[in-house]
Amino acid sequence: MTMNFVEELRWRGMLHDMMPGTEEQLQKEMTTAYVGFDPTAESLHIGSLAPILLLKRFQMAGHKPLALVGGATGMIGDPSGKSQERNLLNEETLQRNLDGIRKQLAKFLDFESEAENKAVMVNNYDWMKQLSFLDFIRDVGKHITVNYMMAKDSVKKRFDPDSKAGMSFTEFTYQLVQGYDFYWLNQNMNCKLQMGGSDQWGNITTGTELIRRKSDGEAFALTIPLIKKADGTKFGKTESGNVWLDPKLTSPYKFYQFWLNTTDEDAENYIRIFTFLSQEEINALIDAHREAPHQRELQKKLAEEVTVMVHSREDYEMAVEASQILFGRGTAEVLRKLDESTFLSVFEGVPQFTVAKADLAAGVNVVDLLADHAAVFPSKGELRRTIKGNGLSINKDKITDQELTVNDDFLIGGKYILVQKGKKNYFLLIAE
Repeated sequence: MTMNFVEELRWRGMLHDMMPGTEEQLQKEMTTAYVGFDPTAESLHIGSLAPILLLKRFQMAGHKPLALVGGATGMIGDPSGKSQERNLLNEETLQRNLDGIRKQLAKFLDFESEAENKAVMVNNYDWMKQLSFLDFIRDVGKHITVNYMMAKDSVKKRFDPDSKAGMSFTEFTYQLVQGYDFYWLNQNMNCKLQMGGSDQWGNITTGTELIRRKSDGEAFALTIPLIKKADGTKFGKTESGNVWLDPKLTSPYKFYQFWLNTTDEDAENYIRIFTFLSQEEINALIDAHREAPHQRELQKKLAEEVTVMVHSREDYEMAVEASQILFGRGTAEVLRKLDESTFLSVFEGVPQFTVAKADLAAGVNVVDLLADHAAVFPSKGELRRTIKGNGLSINKDKITDQELTVNDDFLIGGKYILVQKGKKNYFLLIAE
């Protein structure tokens, strides 16, 4: 074992609650633990990153991680922390989601080696699909009292007189289904620990209780804090929605920008949670950042570490180069290197004009193009004055010739021309 898992979580601020005896169990022997992932989409988002890295640290500490993808529980919906019942998924959607999540988890966990503690992925639908309702209420339901289930915070909140939604029987039984997962893994895969976010404590301890009552076996629980921003708002949400791990849903550039734009306080917290930098490295970074916060070195390092880990070094470098473009340090060469999704991410919200591809094939005078074909400038006179004053760039190249002919050689990716007026005003021409 290369590190003390619980100590690692403590200094990173990632230990919320732990059942007595858990730390002793982990020091005694290689232990198998599982974390459940919710298959409501075909990609995980950064809200799932903390539990993914929890499993990765667990494996690095010499223990055996199980990643449970909830094919069965995904059909029901977990009431924890939610005010409304979730939409149920059909099997086809569920399978597509499971496949996407499997692929993502394989980037973080070792599923392939011959190591004794190699990770295993399990789907609770595999054991739940054979279980009849009568078998379940006879073999599982009789061991957990309604009083015990009602005492859970996640249930109590939904039974509040002010809660209009209430709770269906389906959701009420969720903790029994999750408890049975833990019992099944305990009996069949010697899984002794379930881990998750702090909102899962009630569901996890139902599992330990079921194991104790049904088999008199050993079972433990450990939770990590739910990640929030310093201002109390939800982590991982932006104006445009979730920040996804799938580059098709959130481009590496936007992903990088999310981490780069964190506040100082959040960056100090996130660099402990979401990177594998040592305590010494992190403390040195935080000290240096507090000396010169305007340089944002902490945010830059955080964005680098997480982008490289989730995507790749190449994606990170492209994101950095793309970031330079808006601040005037990008070149025409860099601009042409960007893939289309990164290019469009960088210039999202920039005014756009459509121009005819046929016109560009024939060639158009620059003044006619930007005043007539696309109304980037209100008049040809203003455009000529801008060129004379060195204020016009096309694709990051300065334009000094008013007689320049713009043709399809100027198209980036065969489709786009970037026009810059002054230092900060960008316009996008789209050839169709």
